Amino acid sequence: MANFVYTHAKYALLAGELDLNAHDIRVLLVMTNSTADTEKDVDTISAFTTLDEMDGSGYARQALAAEAVAEDEANDRAEFDATDATFTSVGAGTRQVLGAVVYRFITNDTDNVPIAWIDTGGFPFSANGGNIGIQWNAEGIVQAT
Repeated sequence: MANFVYTHAKYALLAGELDLNAHDIRVLLVMTNSTADTEKDVDTISAFTTLDEMDGSGYARQALAAEAVAEDEANDRAEFDATDATFTSVGAGTRQVLGAVVYRFITNDTDNVPIAWIDTGGFPFSANGGNIGIQWNAEGIVQAT
């Protein structure tokens, strides 16, 4: 599967309900039993049939830092980017890490809005007690054309 933007996030962007510069944007990791890579039309994190979030010791969801939306006139698009994410000292989970879900944090998973599925750049992999770094694409986490 390739990276994609969830349908409800597209709607929220166009309706002015999602501000990638101002809202609290975070990332979570999911393991290989997750349906987050196939359910493109969910509205909230709790709506996934099976989230299968990473269960290795030391794992915690991460807030993104230095979020920014930029206009890329040379490529006729806009890009959303942030500082690369690091999950510190994550022990082995019960399964491999399949990918990451970038989401808008509101209060809890019944309100949190999935924005993008990311599975390129080293996925899947097994955690081993070290740091897990997600290096975002040089052209940004999400591009709008």
